Amino acid sequence: MIFVAAGTQDGRELAGFLLEQGYEVTASVVSRYGEQLLRRYKGIVVNEKPLDAEGLKAYLKEHGARLLVDASHPYAANVSRNAMDACHALGIPYLRYERASTPVAYPKVFRVGDYEEAAKRASELGKNIFLTTGSRNLKAFKESPYLRDCRIVARVLPSSEVISEMTAMGFTPKDIVALQGPFSQGLNEELFRQYEAEVVVTKNGGQIGGADTKIAAAEALGLPVVLIERPPMEYDNVAGSFEEVLSFLKGRL
Repeated sequence: MIFVAAGTQDGRELAGFLLEQGYEVTASVVSRYGEQLLRRYKGIVVNEKPLDAEGLKAYLKEHGARLLVDASHPYAANVSRNAMDACHALGIPYLRYERASTPVAYPKVFRVGDYEEAAKRASELGKNIFLTTGSRNLKAFKESPYLRDCRIVARVLPSSEVISEMTAMGFTPKDIVALQGPFSQGLNEELFRQYEAEVVVTKNGGQIGGADTKIAAAEALGLPVVLIERPPMEYDNVAGSFEEVLSFLKGRL
């Protein structure tokens, strides 16, 4: 069995690709929506239960995993660390599927290392902050002392769980943009205008994460962008395409 940490669109597509190549695949996701999307692949096994470090190791051992492909989000550093630790403990190969970053040439892009630094930098650039960083780290912005006097608008998936969490944090409906991508440059521009954005905060999730169209839209409007860099990681093995993943599997199994 090949275990795929598949919490992203390309991770799900990779799991389906490997299934179609004749491999027995278990795809692990962290949301019911992700599980529903994976059901399109006939014969795939889906784990939707969160797995901490020990839980992952136990799951891999119990189900006889022969190799782990880590196609988690580029910013999910803890998932990758736990995956490598589990593979080392069990003596099975680990492979990281890493999507390419978006090249950035816009001079008004300000690179930062984490969410706290992003909040501080954004506060120095404007008062209306438009977040396109997802829902998992909104608290770092909502509770930042630097953004106390700023308006924070966040674009997130239209999930009832996410909206409930945001409401509990103090977000009001007028500051929640609940939409599912992909977003074109034109749509990003219109949203930035509509919500009177003065600063855009995003991550470099690559083209599939929409970083290219977000930055292009901000550049077209002359808006500064605070770009949270990917966390530094040293992976055991890395592949940048589905074909490279397949080649690795054929060489190890």
